[in-house]
Amino acid sequence: MYNFQYFTPTKVVFGKETENQVGELVKACGCKKVLIHYGGGSVVRSGLLDRVKSKLDEKNINYVELGGAVPNPRLSLVYKGIELAKKEGVDFILAVGGGSAIDSAKAIGYGAANEGDVWDFYDYKRKAEACLPIGVILTLSATGSEMSDSSVITKEEGWIKRGYSSDLCRPVFAIMNPELTMTLPAYQTSCGCTDIMMHTMERYFTNGGNMEITDSIAEGLLRTVMANARILMDKPDDYDARAEVMWAGSISHNGMTGCGSDGGDWMCHKIEHEIGGMFDVAHGAGLAAVWGTWARYVYESCISRFNKFALNVMKVEDTGDDKKNALMGIEALEKFFTQINMPISLKELGVEPTDDEIAEMAEKCAVACGQEGGSARKLKESDIKEIYMRAR
Repeated sequence: MYNFQYFTPTKVVFGKETENQVGELVKACGCKKVLIHYGGGSVVRSGLLDRVKSKLDEKNINYVELGGAVPNPRLSLVYKGIELAKKEGVDFILAVGGGSAIDSAKAIGYGAANEGDVWDFYDYKRKAEACLPIGVILTLSATGSEMSDSSVITKEEGWIKRGYSSDLCRPVFAIMNPELTMTLPAYQTSCGCTDIMMHTMERYFTNGGNMEITDSIAEGLLRTVMANARILMDKPDDYDARAEVMWAGSISHNGMTGCGSDGGDWMCHKIEHEIGGMFDVAHGAGLAAVWGTWARYVYESCISRFNKFALNVMKVEDTGDDKKNALMGIEALEKFFTQINMPISLKELGVEPTDDEIAEMAEKCAVACGQEGGSARKLKESDIKEIYMRAR
């Protein structure tokens, strides 16, 4: 077991109609002007945005708004938000939406509170010294960004997708009403469930330390998400299932499932980031498309964890052979992905990269992880390229 720090300062307000508390929560932060940041039309069409503004009005809170956040949130919109925040004297950002709006809000918060180009942080050239405080009204269970220290932004020039992590951006509060996720398309729900699982598995498949209690939490979370993802395929308005998935999303990425480890592997995410950056695919679907290939490439170097996953999470029958168990566990998870209509190859994802595109993605991925990354198995550019090739 490794030493660790667990820091989760976000106040969670969970349950039905909790979005109605947004005015008092923002007021308690003592801010003077809010930037409401959101994505596409669903927040507008559902009436949620109008309800949020009315609650701010009731508390005499001034605000400006910026919509347009999209999956794989764009740096150009971040720049626009930074300019607006500085011009209007914004001192608080309220993200209304899913991970894209939250990640974009975090980047705007960095850019408004620090001098220079915000992309420098995502390009690992310097570290942020401040961030505007952020609040969240969550409408999609997926990224866990509502409690995490991370955000991911895509730079259109070169289509480079990068993440940056700092405790400075952890939201002050997160309003989480599972009812707000009930109108999501089934595909988005499945993508979200996959992303939640992957945030946990990135921390689980490691050769660097573990704690039994942490493992138990991670395994229970994975089983819970799988069970409720199946329920939501047939009953998208099942409140209890939505609630289980929503809370699992926060736990999966607030640090709890990595306590005692080396921080995790994260190579599936880095590999997918390049696919998302180049082809603009849904993040959860991209992760499902490469996970099985990555797992078969690395499992022999992390056999005890893959065996434990197979037995405790996927509930395969113990053959007495750890390698056989591990492979059965990998296959069982791929079958689950198929059950919830997630792809298990790049072709199923709708992406057929050329050899040159694979070489470009592998090179970018290697740069993003400092030429070598991973914990289950250390991967270099040649390994990453091979995984892309096999995932086709």
